[in-house]
Amino acid sequence: MSRAILRLCAMLSLLSLMLIGTVVAQAETRTRTQLPDRGGLILVAGDHNYPPYEFINHEGAPDGYNTELTRAIAEVMGMKVEFRLGSWADMRQAFEAGEVDVLQGMSFSTDRAEHYAFSPPHALIHQSIFARKGAPEVADLRDLKGKEVIVQKGGIMEELMRKSDVGAQLVEVDTHADALRLLASGQHDYALVANLPGLYLGRELSLLNLVPVGKPYATQRYGYAVMKGSEDLLAQFSEGLAILKNTGRQQAIYDKWFGPLESTGIPWKEVGKVAAALSALLLLVLGVIMVWNRMLTREVSRRTQELQLQQQKLVQADKMTSLGILVSGVAHEINNPCSLLLMNLSMLKEVHRDSEEVYEEFFNQHGNFDLGRLPYTRMKDEIPRMLENMSSGAQRIRRIVDDLRDFARQGVVELNESVDLNEVVAAAIRLTDNSIHKATDHFQVDYDRTLPRLKGNAQKLEQVVINLIINACQALSDNQNGIRIATRYDAESTRVILIVEDQGCGIERENLSRLSDPFFTTKREQGGMGLGLSVSYSIVREHGGALEYDSEPGRGTRAILSIPVNSVVAAT
Repeated sequence: MSRAILRLCAMLSLLSLMLIGTVVAQAETRTRTQLPDRGGLILVAGDHNYPPYEFINHEGAPDGYNTELTRAIAEVMGMKVEFRLGSWADMRQAFEAGEVDVLQGMSFSTDRAEHYAFSPPHALIHQSIFARKGAPEVADLRDLKGKEVIVQKGGIMEELMRKSDVGAQLVEVDTHADALRLLASGQHDYALVANLPGLYLGRELSLLNLVPVGKPYATQRYGYAVMKGSEDLLAQFSEGLAILKNTGRQQAIYDKWFGPLESTGIPWKEVGKVAAALSALLLLVLGVIMVWNRMLTREVSRRTQELQLQQQKLVQADKMTSLGILVSGVAHEINNPCSLLLMNLSMLKEVHRDSEEVYEEFFNQHGNFDLGRLPYTRMKDEIPRMLENMSSGAQRIRRIVDDLRDFARQGVVELNESVDLNEVVAAAIRLTDNSIHKATDHFQVDYDRTLPRLKGNAQKLEQVVINLIINACQALSDNQNGIRIATRYDAESTRVILIVEDQGCGIERENLSRLSDPFFTTKREQGGMGLGLSVSYSIVREHGGALEYDSEPGRGTRAILSIPVNSVVAAT
């Protein structure tokens, strides 16, 4: 009997101990996972110098992609949040101590997942190795053996480098900016930082001697993180993020902060192929122009008098001179829209047309997926935009080539067209765009939209405007000097007026009266023939107008072209 009682007491004691252990464990769990009661306020932590993701702006306020995204999530979920931005190591320590509730941006790793819970990623992070210019490319982590590598204290790269143990000497700093400044100053060998923040800080801090030389790690998922056990809080952020993604608001925030930085660079081989094809086309056009010019010259020589023939030769000589100046500019201008045509346009159209329904059906059945290393929810909107951009680029190329062809085309010229001087000026600016950009960083155009149309010939007037712009560009000593073009209408004299004003070297007073003389030039050593202004004066007189100059040496030149709206004088 006594033995039975003893067994019963022992069992009761064991059960009591188990019950006490369970209660203690549950209490510890509640202590570890339940957030402090802050009256509904959620403390969100982040790095104070990790642009463009999160940083303290010039006004001392939290800013960046992560911060704006968190505010938007708080708005749609009805949450009250407060931001705490500081050094990344301090913020992680405060996070683990329960002093803050959420990290708004943290890279995922399997080691971190043992202690933290992560939301679906709201961005993808690429890590890059930065070095000073002239350093060799880093193709493998083993190339860092024995090198001094700067990493952010408490950052994902420090953790991964210590885990991989490639034999590099790690130098810890508080921020990416500290890492890049230290490297740019000539200290240590490499800095291992996130690619976009590295590019952003390099531009903002003018660290022009740094370049990325390798990407040793795969793309990392980047999103919200909470301590294990706080999944209810994480669920609110994940739900808010899903709402923003489905409404397109998250993509708009992403594009605002990362659109200007996500440049993949120019594949020069493809540019070379396109440039070669366009150069061949341009040579063909110029060849046709030359043949046409010769035929036209022979026809004019048979049907005009000696004086008319001489005038036509002067016009043609000036036109060929202008074309020689413009050819390099046209080639440069064509290259800009060609960067939009690097992908196969017809293939993209077929892919978009044939696969849209299939992709959408797959998305509805299986959820989001990667397409070209980007989420499908983003790419389905990006593809039409890319097609539209390429179409716009092609139209721009066609417009530039058409302007060149119109300018070089010859034929029987009559002064009976209805001409919009603003359109003439715009066409001339397009053809001289490269010369303008090389000559000045301060170019201004002021169109009078009330200009009446005048009677004349748009091609000839365009030639005059081009000569005036080219002369203004050649007069500038450096690109800090400016050029201003303006159109006006003088109602009293019923004349349209064009003003081309430069801040160049000016013209000697004794030379002003000789500007209309054939073959007079002050730029003969630069290849000038002295025909441009002489021909321009003749064209202006044909239109019954006047071309006047106001200039002083060292103070720039002002050319004033005025043409009556309805008056044309026959050529003499």
